[in-house]
Amino acid sequence: MKTSEISGFYKQSLEDRLKIVTEFGGLEEAEARAVATPSALPLDLANRMIENVVGTMPLPLGIAVNFQINGKDYLIPMAIEEPSVVAAASNAAKMARAEGGFTASTTAPVMIGQVQIVDVPDPNGAKMTILHHRQKILDLCNEKDPVLVKFGGGAKEVEARVVPTARGPMLIVHLLVDCRDAMGANAVNTMAEAAAPYLEEITGGRVYLRIISNLAVKRLARARAVFSKEAIGGAEVVDGILQAYAFAEADPFRCATHNKGIMNGIDAVVIATGNDFRAIEAGAHAYAAWAYGPGYHSLTKWEMDADGDLVGTIELPMAVGLVGGATAVHPTAKANVKLLGVKSALELAEIIACVGLAQNFAALRALATEGIQRGHMGLHARNIAATVGATGDEIDRVAEVLVKERKVRMDRAEEVLDAIRKGG
Repeated sequence: MKTSEISGFYKQSLEDRLKIVTEFGGLEEAEARAVATPSALPLDLANRMIENVVGTMPLPLGIAVNFQINGKDYLIPMAIEEPSVVAAASNAAKMARAEGGFTASTTAPVMIGQVQIVDVPDPNGAKMTILHHRQKILDLCNEKDPVLVKFGGGAKEVEARVVPTARGPMLIVHLLVDCRDAMGANAVNTMAEAAAPYLEEITGGRVYLRIISNLAVKRLARARAVFSKEAIGGAEVVDGILQAYAFAEADPFRCATHNKGIMNGIDAVVIATGNDFRAIEAGAHAYAAWAYGPGYHSLTKWEMDADGDLVGTIELPMAVGLVGGATAVHPTAKANVKLLGVKSALELAEIIACVGLAQNFAALRALATEGIQRGHMGLHARNIAATVGATGDEIDRVAEVLVKERKVRMDRAEEVLDAIRKGG
């Protein structure tokens, strides 16, 4: 049986790591090359993806190990430039395995399309008219995407609300669309466009915006994990993590960085699979400000159970897809999806939520014990060494001195490199 619990993965050579990943994911030679090649995206393909192309900008692609989710093992690709993130997620997943790993679930893949109607004479009465004609509105929407409907998706419901604004009351219609394995922006926007003329006709108002919402409150991913106090360093560490979490919940200045740490892990997987990390970021932070009452809140919740163990949960919008967009055309994204072995967008959403929870646990544990900087220092020192011109084993030698002296600075790196080259 395949296992993601790989001891010392970070100690392996680049070639050996790639071999492990290739065998785990059943990758073909071309797919393995797409994962390992610094820029597997051909320029002619990039030129068709966006405008004004002049090149590509690769990110480091790492593999988080040790993840067990709903009883299944995963090796998880993460594209990110920040040190320590992949290692932290892997270490957190290893600690979670002691209590069975992560459990995760999702709601249906329903996105919200918004239609803005203004200058409505009787907005509350018009709201009732819209709801009375909901089936006609749904039919107009579903005529635009019979393939989505064939696979069980399509427009499922209509909602309407009157929103007071600085320009007067506006009637806002929500089209709830099951997008199946797509993120859904194109389908939802097309349906909103299709419904607009009829909505004007029955309300007497004028339609302006017809656009998807990234606050995807109908498309949530949830995850839970138990971290035994023995596995994470004892009752004092549990208490420290709970103190750090309480700080984040009480103070938006801390909470912004707390949630940013969660998104370190989430964005890295979203990018690696070719999904829209800006949409996920926007939805997550909006949810943090909407879901739990006034203010801005943690996307995770941390508690201590009756045995004194730490229990973490996360819930957030997760509008990711497996069809369409960069996921369907980018060679590395396609290979990463195959490595994950996911069968649906819902499964991918569950994995991403678990990585976010793991990332948050790792950050809180580091803050509650040794401090966050220690984990960053070694890799940051290597980056500084390379920046001042060190190459080959010089990078390791310079970094070792910087970390030992706790002076991870450009000026000191230049001095150390100069001394090494002079034989000092």
